Amino acid sequence: MSSSEKEMRNLSMIRTDSSNMDFIELVRHLDAELAERDGAEHSYYAQFNKIDLIKYAVVAYDNEKAVSCGAIKTFEPEAMADAVEVKRMYTLPEYRGKGIAAEVLTELEKWATELGYAKCVLETGLKQPEAIRLYEKSGYVAIPNYGQYIGVENSVCFEKSIT
Repeated sequence: MSSSEKEMRNLSMIRTDSSNMDFIELVRHLDAELAERDGAEHSYYAQFNKIDLIKYAVVAYDNEKAVSCGAIKTFEPEAMADAVEVKRMYTLPEYRGKGIAAEVLTELEKWATELGYAKCVLETGLKQPEAIRLYEKSGYVAIPNYGQYIGVENSVCFEKSIT
């Protein structure tokens, strides 16, 4: 992104939780987009993407308009007790390609570090190539699918050490 592009944008971020109305609205857009992209597979993924218990969410604002979000949540498998799972990453289509999602992801990683976690893990779909590029550019490496994603052909899982 050029420096003039960054100057034109007045980006700010807040740390919140899943009760934030802007987060809820952005996730509504995310779910609609994923339903379209995933087709018949969407209902399988939707069961793992409830937001009612998320304690750590970030919302990015451009001139006070909510434009991007993401969240982290405790990762359950005991073998990965030092990890949090990145969830619900989304940027409004007209704000994509401007580095905002990378900034949200960086803020989530920073928060996870402050909470004492050593790594972030996540799952995304092969039908979200933009997300895969974001994670790879951000230093995430592909790992074997974990938990409910084991054996799911459309899923790809990643992790990144954040310490």
